[in-house]
Amino acid sequence: MKILVSLGFVVGTVAIILLGFPTGNTDRDFLRFHIRANSNAASDQAVKYTIQQSVINDFTPMFSNITTMEDAMSSMRNNLRRIEAISNEILISYGKTYTARASLQWEHFPTRNYRDVTLPEGFYNAVIIELGAGLGDNWWCVIYPPLCFLQNNIGGNQGVVYRSRLNEIINRFFR
Repeated sequence: MKILVSLGFVVGTVAIILLGFPTGNTDRDFLRFHIRANSNAASDQAVKYTIQQSVINDFTPMFSNITTMEDAMSSMRNNLRRIEAISNEILISYGKTYTARASLQWEHFPTRNYRDVTLPEGFYNAVIIELGAGLGDNWWCVIYPPLCFLQNNIGGNQGVVYRSRLNEIINRFFR
């Protein structure tokens, strides 16, 4: 009987310890994309969405083939200057006198729903594009797995449209 009680205590202790550790996906399994507008002026918000669409269009082919978080982080780290160049070219075309800065950061995000997928509040790796002062409303999505490359509208409020090629990658992360 003493052995059963001891065994039960050990099994219970191990179970409690294991329940305290996260399982499955953690915040580190996602790479966010965040664009901060210069201000809330209509023209600053419009340029933010133009930059968002241009960057997503430019990076969609690359991200359709990325299958690991490490590759996603490396690709973004290696392309920060390219993101700035795309963004600054658009800012110039809009007659803006401020510039864009792109960086990779560890940043807090609120809970966000993407149709059937909920990403909890927490800290995530994120590609940040700050336009000018970066004081206006922002736009963000998930680069990896590639949810923002699948959104069917500029504002991202219509949910996610899954494409068969990427559906397997997305499903792997949310089981």
